Amino acid sequence: MSSRPDPSLATQFAALGDPTRLAIVDRLIADGPLPAGALQDVADISAPAISRHLKVLRQAGLVQQRVDAQRRIYAVDPEAIRAIGTWTITRKEFWQGSLDRLAVLLDPDKD
Repeated sequence: MSSRPDPSLATQFAALGDPTRLAIVDRLIADGPLPAGALQDVADISAPAISRHLKVLRQAGLVQQRVDAQRRIYAVDPEAIRAIGTWTITRKEFWQGSLDRLAVLLDPDKD
């Protein structure tokens, strides 16, 4: 296992660190491909702001765009989500051990 994370993974986590972008990705995962206009209700922001967030997500490789006549349709890139999931699962043992140690510190009478 590499000791340094994939730089694209760092970019993806940075992109998802914004609540609006995370809401956009969540919506696309839940509802499937959507035009930008259908994403405006994820946050109380303007259409140009949604477009800027979608651009960041595209540049991070999290979202794909296709043109359908006059509309741009956005969809989550499943490979990017799979990479994030894989990275997270490989760290599960570390986090579980950390949480177990924390539980012992918080309640030393429990084993």
